[in-house]
Amino acid sequence: MKEKEILSLTAVQLGKKIKEREVTCREALEAVFAQIRRREPELNCYVTLEEEKAFKQAEEVQRGIDEGTLTGPLAGVPVAVKDNMCIEGMRTTCSSKILENFVPSYTAEAVERLRKAGAVIIGKTNMDEFAMGSTTETSAFGVTRNPWNPDHVPGGSSGGSCAAVAANECFYALGSDTGGSIRQPSSFCGVTGLKPTYGTVSRYGLIAYGSSLDQIGPVAKDVTDCAVILETLAGHDSKDSTSMEVQESTRFTSALVDDVKGMRIGIPRDYMGDGLDPEVKEAILKAAAVLKEKGAVVEEFDLGMVEYAIPAYYVIASAEASSNLSRFDGVKYGFRAKEYEGLHDMYKKSRSQGFGPEVKRRIMLGSFVLSSGYYDAYYLKALRAKALIKEAFDRAFGSYDVILGPASPVTAPKLGESLSDPLKMYLGDIYTISINLAGLPGLSVPCGTDSKGLPIGLQLIGDCFKERLIIRAGYAFERSRQQERRQSK
Repeated sequence: MKEKEILSLTAVQLGKKIKEREVTCREALEAVFAQIRRREPELNCYVTLEEEKAFKQAEEVQRGIDEGTLTGPLAGVPVAVKDNMCIEGMRTTCSSKILENFVPSYTAEAVERLRKAGAVIIGKTNMDEFAMGSTTETSAFGVTRNPWNPDHVPGGSSGGSCAAVAANECFYALGSDTGGSIRQPSSFCGVTGLKPTYGTVSRYGLIAYGSSLDQIGPVAKDVTDCAVILETLAGHDSKDSTSMEVQESTRFTSALVDDVKGMRIGIPRDYMGDGLDPEVKEAILKAAAVLKEKGAVVEEFDLGMVEYAIPAYYVIASAEASSNLSRFDGVKYGFRAKEYEGLHDMYKKSRSQGFGPEVKRRIMLGSFVLSSGYYDAYYLKALRAKALIKEAFDRAFGSYDVILGPASPVTAPKLGESLSDPLKMYLGDIYTISINLAGLPGLSVPCGTDSKGLPIGLQLIGDCFKERLIIRAGYAFERSRQQERRQSK
């Protein structure tokens, strides 16, 4: 097969071609690295590339496929990993100066599961520093650009992973989602991203931002890829006490059926009001109409509590971040200031010089809301709001199987636009963060482009451990779009 043909394949399609001996693992890897050499100087999707290791791994995987020991759908398929997941012997930086030269001695469970399935790891993707940001502009290693238009951001914090998939610099990638960090950049880059229910995928080896909110998930070219990847990642891990026991509900590929007849889909009125770009609104309503045509019951309803999601999220996430990031002090690993007087001065200078402005802002906010006299006023109140948000979703799922809405109120902004106004950047997470607060699964599927040619993402939200319902709805919608495109050719 020609290089261009290989790059146009989805992860599952490539895995099938490798198994059928139409493509070798080496050929797939060569195609990806050739594409990286072409696009990477402009896009900056990666922080670390491990070409030599990847080719060595590809040889081992090819042997396993030939011998029949590796039979899974992802065997031999090149993958990129967000740079906040530890891989033994591979630099892991969280896109921060403070971890610039950190090389872990162990591998994250999610990455280990992909390796056992025969995935070939290319390298680590760029991200917002410690996953704090919505544009991948807070990285200490430079901004990542959107492959659809390099003057625009790819979203964040998994912007490197989403841009790499969109630019064919890998066939799929791992991202992490604390408040929309998989779904929002997937929407901006025109790819498919799935944030699983909290506890579906082990967080062991994921460098924490907000421990009660973080979740690892797949970024890929279509819904089928996401379902297959999630099936590989999901399951209980004794090293992570928050991970779930394996249940029937982890057979995600069984939901890949083009049938939504009788499915009850709710559109929150709160999501379709002020602040939503008219072109995004039009694309979302068109997508809802497609599902209605296919037999789904689609209605609008009042979700409630939406206005409390952003303040509750930023209080809780910042509080957890200030606690989680206290370990980066220049003593055992990571960056240490060159000149200092005494231990306390070393702490201060190492952290001041090692962390970027957005991370410092959130650490300070978190330390403030946890401090004596403010804990009850802010942190406990945010936890109560979180419980009420979960109750609002519970009520909604009493009436609906799936909730439908936008992944972001706008399409990808231009580089530099969001960083000048952090509050505006925070407000851009309005449709994604409540899903993390409630621990629910969410899927972002491309549903069109705006007048500037930038992608728009449809978000499908499910009840806890009901990923199969959102995969089914997403797959049915995707099939309609594919049929539409075939007819228009």
